[in-house]
Amino acid sequence: MKQQNYKNHRKFYPPHHFIYLPVLFVLEIFGLYKIGNDSQNQLIWILFSIVIFLLFYLAFMTRQHYALGLQNRMVVLEFRQRYFEIFNLRSDEMVEKLRFDQIAALRFAYDDEFKELLYKALHENISGDEIKRSIKNWRADQSRI
Repeated sequence: MKQQNYKNHRKFYPPHHFIYLPVLFVLEIFGLYKIGNDSQNQLIWILFSIVIFLLFYLAFMTRQHYALGLQNRMVVLEFRQRYFEIFNLRSDEMVEKLRFDQIAALRFAYDDEFKELLYKALHENISGDEIKRSIKNWRADQSRI
């Protein structure tokens, strides 16, 4: 494996970056051109351009969805690390018992409240929103987008 440096650190997904998006871009330009130059089929070209735009939009939103999924994974990993630091135990069983909204809400509690709220989440099945409302000393998370 090559050593990573500034020149080779970027990653591209060739089917997406070099085929799919350029083809959509060319098709959108072509559709917009045809709207202005084919008055007989103008409605068809408008619909064509709308469909191509929607495909662009879906490609962009899929990218956003992947980023959010990654953030969610990081929140769970943060929970696992914190659980281990507080209890000196593996968190596999806890993660299976909790819903994501509960795990995400627990990150706003400092360690003393974390223990109490974790117990309530496990035994009383309180929601993530209820966990957040129960926090007395809020631990801000400025990193999540």
